[in-house]
Amino acid sequence: MNEIVFFNPADSIGNFHDYNEAIKSAQIYKEKNNNEAKSVLVVKGVDKPEFEIFLADDVVTDSATTNGKAYKINERF
Repeated sequence: MNEIVFFNPADSIGNFHDYNEAIKSAQIYKEKNNNEAKSVLVVKGVDKPEFEIFLADDVVTDSATTNGKAYKINERF
């Protein structure tokens, strides 16, 4: 996926250096919180080496008026 989305970094559920650990944590978060209707995203900052987890509902639609930072979606659950 090469989709770029914007998030407020403060809304991050987790921050990981290892991609596999981020995937595993996103799956656990989704199961524990029973978020069937909400997608959990594993993303990588455009200018950062780490992976982060966000809820899809936290996407910032207008990055010019908020603290939104650009991220590339790596995986969606």
